[in-house]
Amino acid sequence: MRFSLRRWYLNQAAAWCVLFRRRDVALEYYERMLELDPTDTLALASIGYQYAQQERRREALAVFDRLAPLKPGDAEVQFNRGFLLQELNNHAAAITAFRQALALNRDHDRAHYGLALSLIATRHPEDAIAHLKRNTELQPMSPYGWYQLARVQHELGRAAETQRILDHLAKFEPNVARQLARETGLASKLLS
Repeated sequence: MRFSLRRWYLNQAAAWCVLFRRRDVALEYYERMLELDPTDTLALASIGYQYAQQERRREALAVFDRLAPLKPGDAEVQFNRGFLLQELNNHAAAITAFRQALALNRDHDRAHYGLALSLIATRHPEDAIAHLKRNTELQPMSPYGWYQLARVQHELGRAAETQRILDHLAKFEPNVARQLARETGLASKLLS
């Protein structure tokens, strides 16, 4: 894309609007960027993010669907599609989008986590375990993957594995570990 001072100005103005939480005005600036170039991927991604922030999920999804063929190698676009589809309870389509994101970036931690949640929602907990394990490898200090992994292990009747995860969580995220202990009926010596 050739440099355009007008595009640069519109993008800067939109960024300041976002900073000052004027998302409605930011959207107007991004839309004006699209008037200059309907295939402007920065403008499209920004509009999609702003719609998502406003919980306008269907509109955000439509924008990311429009962006996908313009950026076919971008895992983030597919991840955002998966996230929005998941939010709309379309887990089958979300699974496809998350898998596409992982095909583009096998270490996309949030795509592993999102895929696992949709697999759990569609009653495929065994398949979710591998993705939750990979998420915890990529984000070892984030409690979310550990918590979901423990819940799946507990639902599958694997008390020893659940206990191991509970004890691990108690070392760095005691509040989440306490919640998990309440839900599973297990206890940890580390939570005194």
